[in-house]
Amino acid sequence: MPFNKPYLSGQELAYIQQALRNGKLSGNGWFTQQCQQFFEQRYGVRKALLTTSGTAALEMAALLLDIQPGDEVIIPTFTFTSTANAFVLRGAHVVFADSLPDHPNIDITQLEQLITPRTRALVVVHYAGVACDMAAVMQLAQRYNLFVIEDAAQAIDSYYQQRPLGSIGHLAAFSFHETKNVIAGEGGLLAINDEQFQARAEIIWEKGTNRAAYFRGETARYQWVDVGSSYLASELNAAYLWAQLENLAFIQAQRQQQWEQYYTALVPLAAANAFALPMVPAYARHNWHIFYVVCRTLEERTALIKYLGTHRILAVFHYQTLHNSPFYYARHDGRALTRASFYADHLVRLPLFYELTLADQQRIIAVLHEFYALAPNNS
Repeated sequence: MPFNKPYLSGQELAYIQQALRNGKLSGNGWFTQQCQQFFEQRYGVRKALLTTSGTAALEMAALLLDIQPGDEVIIPTFTFTSTANAFVLRGAHVVFADSLPDHPNIDITQLEQLITPRTRALVVVHYAGVACDMAAVMQLAQRYNLFVIEDAAQAIDSYYQQRPLGSIGHLAAFSFHETKNVIAGEGGLLAINDEQFQARAEIIWEKGTNRAAYFRGETARYQWVDVGSSYLASELNAAYLWAQLENLAFIQAQRQQQWEQYYTALVPLAAANAFALPMVPAYARHNWHIFYVVCRTLEERTALIKYLGTHRILAVFHYQTLHNSPFYYARHDGRALTRASFYADHLVRLPLFYELTLADQQRIIAVLHEFYALAPNNS
């Protein structure tokens, strides 16, 4: 039983063939424009730019904010390396924040004490597609004149109250890696919600040139006008992604059914304090991206993953805290970020993908019940 399996919704190969017939493979063709318009029209993003990855979108955000050596950027420690790397590459000092007591998301109440005169931006990660408290984030950013970047890599079609995630911060990054709800193999998208960044974002996206404006007939010359890099996704990736976006409602309905099946079936174990189930705040409508349980101890989690493995079920832990990483440990200010460390040591993710059948889930659930019926012998 794999942890994840990339999903083919039906039209991906046909659209890739159409891209070949169109004679436009290098990016910013018809399929790229369809994907971008989808985000602009469905989610109210001011400007969307399809990128080679979510990592690339975050790097573009750092360039747009003109992050300089010595600038400080506050991010959660419980996240993927891309969230930090985008700003470290510009010379920023990353200041890590802890998780909430009841969710891996960043603890908003701790942020104000981390702000200094050198702080330029706050980066929030919507873990498992569950929204951070964006009203509190935006109020804090306005008070201290800071920019907000939403790392919405896992959060397509998730909402904070009635607002789509990725449409609230000044900038946002999405991912279409093969583990996400909708995929392009590799791919991402930068959402620009602040008009001041719109024109420059397109230039950075086009390797520092005004190429896109030139082909629209808005400038007489096509030339190098700013820094940039090769951030455009291929039309082949865009074609695959467009087929997925067309089927978003079906994909989401299936994931919702699977997520809720897990939750309902595992409530008795959670009630018996075997583990904690995912918490979704009242202000959040999530996208059923990840289903996880939080074990009581690291030893128990290790034993559970091993036990599932003996039944040919692949379950995995998730992020290791970045403040304790070999790369950044010496640069961290020494604060003990205990809640994030707890999730790093206790959280385990269960298989969740479109083609996971009810029978598959029932087998996984049965093995979980069996493990805890045998506890403490298993741990």
